[in-house]
Amino acid sequence: MAVLKVIEVLSSSTVSWEDATKKAVSQATKTLKNIRSVYVQEQSASVKNGQVDEFRVNLKLTFEIE
Repeated sequence: MAVLKVIEVLSSSTVSWEDATKKAVSQATKTLKNIRSVYVQEQSASVKNGQVDEFRVNLKLTFEIE
């Protein structure tokens, strides 16, 4: 039986929400093993001078504990 843990991660990107999600998973894999899934809980963006300048995501990462 596998034991799974869920953590919350925040990430941002100047490109897109998808890019912010990929960056979060890429960074998390540096210290976490066996990541099973990512759930995008919330999306937001910051606006500067009338333009979206940063995409932000609040994620839940699920990984297996060894």
